Parts: sequence; structure tokens; C-alpha cells
Amino acid sequence: MSDSKPESLASSQQRQMALSRWDNEGGAGPCGPQEGQIAATSQSDVLTNAELVQLRVRVIALENLVISLLAEASDRQLDLVREMAAFILPSSGFTDHPLTIHAAGQMIDLVDRAGHFRAVKPIDDFARHDGASRFR
Repeated sequence: MSDSKPESLASSQQRQMALSRWDNEGGAGPCGPQEGQIAATSQSDVLTNAELVQLRVRVIALENLVISLLAEASDRQLDLVREMAAFILPSSGFTDHPLTIHAAGQMIDLVDRAGHFRAVKPIDDFARHDGASRFR
């Protein structure tokens, strides 16, 4: 089996199609659009304070994980994240959705935060007496 990408569509067109499906389907899941699901939640589906705290902890952990991965990413991969954020921003003629705009801004912010770690070289406080780094 070949790992080659379909040559009929450029990768940017594939990204655009994937994101437009998200826009058109309201973030469709495996069973179709999810619109109206929030309104259909019952009182028992409301998250408790403890669950919200755990969710926040997990989001923070995921953000830090993404930042660490982006810090080691190639310039092309960082450009790809920026391109994806640009695709998420509303097109002309469409209504701006505050959460969508905020999500695109967060993507750019993650790339920028990762940049701080890309510029920093680790300091080896435990360098061997011969000057060689113990981390390779």
C-alpha cells in the first residue's frame, strides 16, 4: 500500500475542503451535524465544578504539549499552522463568529509561544569536566 497523497488535489485545497465541511456542518461528528445538541442537553449532562476544573487542567496540559511539539516543528509545519488559522477566519460575505475568530487567534498564539522555546538553547549545568554535554 502506498503512503502517497492523492495527486488530484493540492494539500491547500484539501485543507480548505476539510475546514469548509466544519463550517458548513457545524463541527460535524461521525453522525452528522452537531447543531442543536447543546440545547438538547438535560440537567444531568451539566458538568460539575470538579469536572470543569479537570477539563481546564487537561486543556492546559494539551496546550503545553502542543507548544512543546511546535517548538521542535519545522518552519514549514509552523507555516502550515498559520495557514490553517487563516482558513478558519471568516471569508468575505460570511458572518464573523467570535469563537471561530478566537480559535484562529489561539492557534497563532500557540505558534508564537513555541517560538520562545525555539530560541532558547538548553544550558547544561551538569557539563562534564571535559566540556562535553551529557545530553545528546
